[in-house]
Amino acid sequence: MADRSAQARPAGRKDARRNYERLLATARTAFAEHGVGASLNDIARTAGVGNVTLYRHFPTRQALLEALLGESLRGLKARSDELLASPSPRQALAAWLTAAVEHAMAYRGLVDALLDSLADPASELHATCQAVKDAGAQLLARAQRAGTIRSDVDASALFSLIASVAWAAERTPAHRDRLLAVMLDGLHPRGDEPAEA
Repeated sequence: MADRSAQARPAGRKDARRNYERLLATARTAFAEHGVGASLNDIARTAGVGNVTLYRHFPTRQALLEALLGESLRGLKARSDELLASPSPRQALAAWLTAAVEHAMAYRGLVDALLDSLADPASELHATCQAVKDAGAQLLARAQRAGTIRSDVDASALFSLIASVAWAAERTPAHRDRLLAVMLDGLHPRGDEPAEA
């Protein structure tokens, strides 16, 4: 009897892992089709599990988003670390801003979810979003020290710009590159500030 119990425990862990992976795959599809506001009940039903199982793995929508996006958000942070070594601070910031906008467009409604998480320290996504914001702030400060980005923009304003471009481009994807270009042009130093040679 003890042997059977010992064998059942790993199977239970395997079932839990399988349910976890099935829920993530189903959520990824649902968010791609319906945005991050997709019904969690529908996700559980499509994955073939009960709501209790869903909420055991992901107590909140933010926890589910952290599981889906945490790795890619950490990748965005890692990309900023690489770009800090770039010889052109302005180009480094532009490359990172492009990547950040692309990331924010991954799912419809994601921009709002990320901004809400950034503002809510209790959110499961807060620490990851804050790390990304801090990484962007470093690239911004470096470009400002080089005189290649206007000095009156702070990290919060930069993230508002990213959110605005991502929000608009989500609705008209064909305009994304043009919107990015306008944002970058707007970040040029003003006439009374030095410009990149």
